[in-house]
Amino acid sequence: MAKRRDIEREVLGSIRELSASRLPAAELFRQLHALLAKPLGFDGGCWHGNDPVTGFPTSTVADNLDFAQFEQAVQLELQGEDTTTFAAIRTAGHRVQTVDRATEGRPERSLRYRELLHPCGYGDELRINFDLGGGRWGCAAFMRERARGRYDLPDLRLAERVAAPIGAALRDSHLAALRGPRPRPPVPAPAVAVLDGYGRLRSADAAARELIGRMAEPTAHTGGVPTAFLTPARQAARRGAPVETRVCTPDGQWLTLHASPLDGRRGGVAVVASPVSPVQRLPLALLAHGLSPREQQVALHAVRGASTKDIAARLHLTVPTVQQHVTAILHKTGTGSRRELVALLMADHLPTLGLPPT
Repeated sequence: MAKRRDIEREVLGSIRELSASRLPAAELFRQLHALLAKPLGFDGGCWHGNDPVTGFPTSTVADNLDFAQFEQAVQLELQGEDTTTFAAIRTAGHRVQTVDRATEGRPERSLRYRELLHPCGYGDELRINFDLGGGRWGCAAFMRERARGRYDLPDLRLAERVAAPIGAALRDSHLAALRGPRPRPPVPAPAVAVLDGYGRLRSADAAARELIGRMAEPTAHTGGVPTAFLTPARQAARRGAPVETRVCTPDGQWLTLHASPLDGRRGGVAVVASPVSPVQRLPLALLAHGLSPREQQVALHAVRGASTKDIAARLHLTVPTVQQHVTAILHKTGTGSRRELVALLMADHLPTLGLPPT
C-alpha cells in the first residue's frame, strides 16, 4: 500500500500537469474530481467556478448528488447562519473545513447537516475555498457517507495541500480565457431575464433564452437556470439590493451579469447580461496575472496615465520602489512597456502578447 506522503506527491504532480494544460474550468473540475475521489475518500462532490472579484459562484460541476436538493442547498448557503458556508470558512481564516471540525464533533449543531447532509445519508462534508493572491477562484464540497466515518487529519492535510495549486490552475484557466480569441458571433446583448426569489425563471427575452440555453449545465438547477444567472439573482433577492458579477460563457465571451430586485424582495429579480467593459474586466485581469495587492495599485495608476513620480507620491513609496513594481508587473503580464500594459488590460479583449512566465 502506498504511503500517504507518496499519494500526496502523486496527486500534487497530477494537479501541476492539469494546470499546465490550461483547461476550461468545467473540464478541469471533472478531471480533478476523478483524481481526488479516492485519495480524499468522498462519495459525492460539487465544484464551483467563481467570479474571483466577488467570490460569487458562476458555474457548477457535480457528481453523484441528488439535484432535487439543489434549491435547498443554495438557500442554506445564502442564509449565512452556518459555520460551514464557504463565506463563513473564509471569514474564519480557513481554506479547508469539515462539518465535524467546525462543530467540534457535534455535527447536529450545523443547520446544513441537520437539514441536508444527514437526511441524504452523509456523515461529514469537506469544503475547500480555492483562494489565491486575493482572488476567490472557486470552491468545492465533498460529501462522505456515514458508514465511511468522518474526515481525519490526513484527509485535511491533503485538502490543505491541494487548495493552492488548484487555485493556481483556476487562475490560469481564467487567464487563458481572458487572452483567448474573441468569440464569433458574440452573444446577443443586452439579454434580460426575470427570476423569482428562488431562482426560477419567470420570463426572458429571446437573447436571454438563447444565452441560458448556451450556458446550460448538466446539473439540474432550479428551473434549468445556470449558476451564472442563479447566484446573482439569489444574492440580490437576499440583500434587497443590486449585485454584479462577471462570467465567461462556454464559447469564450466575457459578460457582466447585473441582478436587481424588482418591487422589493417579493417582486422577482431582473438579470441583465451584457458584454463586459474594459473597466469591469480590469480587476479580474489584474488578479488573473498574479499581481500582488501593491502591484495592482501601481498598475491601476499606470493605466490611468500617472507617471512614476506621481505614483510614488500617491502611494507614499519611493521612486525606485515604484520602478521595481513596474518591472515586476511587466514581467508577470508578459509586456515590454507601459503602453503594451495599457493595451493588454484595456483593449476590447486581451490580445495575445505572450503568456507570462510560469
